[in-house]
Amino acid sequence: MLVATPATADDIVGRASVIDGDTIEIHGTRIRLWGIDAPESDQLCRNDDSNLYRCGQQAATALDVLLYLVKRPVICSSKGKDQYGRTVAVCKVGDPGPDMAHYLVGKGLALDWPKYSHGYYAEAQTKAQAAGRGIWSGSFVAPWLYRTCIRAGQRPTYCSDEAK
Repeated sequence: MLVATPATADDIVGRASVIDGDTIEIHGTRIRLWGIDAPESDQLCRNDDSNLYRCGQQAATALDVLLYLVKRPVICSSKGKDQYGRTVAVCKVGDPGPDMAHYLVGKGLALDWPKYSHGYYAEAQTKAQAAGRGIWSGSFVAPWLYRTCIRAGQRPTYCSDEAK
């Protein structure tokens, strides 16, 4: 977890709306949660019974529920911009409050993305995996591999199951 620090003038603060499992919007600014990758909205995973479900939608819904239950402003500290021009930030709900990325990884709804996080959320991911939470209860394709498969022209169902 991140250490609680007061919001600064450079932080983006306000009521957030969920775009997808790892992207929110505050005051018209799209913010990608730093260090994690959640399944895409149309991505499918398999649960412990091997049935397909919309794991990307599940991640977005969980983020929406967190924002609904913790009625405090979201505070995002920017770490830069991504290739799509979105702000990439560490965001927490209130001060002090839960780190949204840590919350998602800990629930098994997103992955630590070591390419960017350098393992910052690895411990939360290991615990979620060991407990069989979220996507760890069945099988899934890492979101970055899913996107590569889609860009190669494959169908979402193929990329969700076969793109390993």
